[in-house]
Amino acid sequence: MGEPATDEPQHTVPTLPIEREEGCFFDPPAQLLDARRHGPISRYTHPGGQPGWMITGYDLVRSVLADPRFSSRTELANVADHEVPSAPPGEFLHMDAPRHSRYRKLLVGKFTARRMRLLTERIEQITHDRLEAMEKAGPPVDMVPAFAKAIPATVICDLLGVPEQDRATFQEQVESFLGGETREDKLIEGYTATRYHLAELVRAKRANPTDDVLSDLTDSDLSDEELQGVALLLLAAGFDTTANMLSLGTFALLHTPRQLAALRDDPALTDRAVEELLRYLSVAMTFMRTALEDVELGGRTIKAGTTVVLAYNAANRDPERFADPHVLDLHRQDGGHLAFGHGIHLCLGAQLARVEMRVAFRALLDRLPALRLAVPAEEVDLRPATADIYGVRSLPVTWDA
Repeated sequence: MGEPATDEPQHTVPTLPIEREEGCFFDPPAQLLDARRHGPISRYTHPGGQPGWMITGYDLVRSVLADPRFSSRTELANVADHEVPSAPPGEFLHMDAPRHSRYRKLLVGKFTARRMRLLTERIEQITHDRLEAMEKAGPPVDMVPAFAKAIPATVICDLLGVPEQDRATFQEQVESFLGGETREDKLIEGYTATRYHLAELVRAKRANPTDDVLSDLTDSDLSDEELQGVALLLLAAGFDTTANMLSLGTFALLHTPRQLAALRDDPALTDRAVEELLRYLSVAMTFMRTALEDVELGGRTIKAGTTVVLAYNAANRDPERFADPHVLDLHRQDGGHLAFGHGIHLCLGAQLARVEMRVAFRALLDRLPALRLAVPAEEVDLRPATADIYGVRSLPVTWDA
């Protein structure tokens, strides 16, 4: 591990996962916020016992994400007492240029203005249908399956061209390994079933293309295995994160009545509200990078082969970047959060996620102006610290029927 470039005392943060403080539903763990107060970079020990660094400062996290001297490759990560396999073909989130660039260039061209426009119209219809079903069922309703998961699940199935008759089974398989709380054997079972389903889907698209991203990609030079990997990555990026932003974002709004009232009263505030919720909640909490050579960073020497943890949730609460960072302020002017990352790995589906959030939050508040929690805030079932994506497992809501 790199030795400090200065003689100043070094702060050490606990090994992840770290539980949140009781009653702090939306704040990062207190130890990460405390680490940021000691400086933007701290010593850290990975769960496998390997020494590393935790980066909690906004500027340093952003600089690492843009620095080619840090790698995303899983097989290079020094975080466990065993070898970590490389990313499967097509799963380019854990690849560096030029392999990463090849996949990304193919996909960027598929998210055209036309497709985004059509998807916006489709998201509006999906959202309308979910709210109709919620009103028909009557309060109280668990918003997570009825609304927050249903919208991105339907959108991603549209994007991949999953046939209607297969969607219920497909979504159940995806949920079993992306939910983050199932037993390891069930997780493997869900992952295997999803990969098999995607393999069948790729073969069907090659034989009979339809108007969807996966069919478009069959015209490229990607192999069937690569197409499966790309589809799996789109699933992971487009379903779980957006679902938890919708559910946790609704919880945050209902928990801050002034901000909720401001958004209800001013539709023009919706875009800014989405960006502030992305910053404030940072559901994709941490990512890792491994130094390919010795790098001076924040007064420390990060030795080649050392893996650093980038705490997005702490960086998005950095007081040197955001005024009153722990306050949810829908009128906030200082944007530029890192919720979607930065650099070559900036989330490809960022604009799609934004559209889903804008449409869903606006329609929810317009359709159900008296929406409120059906249980005390302390009884809302939150995801555990071990989950890769933070969020809500169950969010009972009610309204004046």
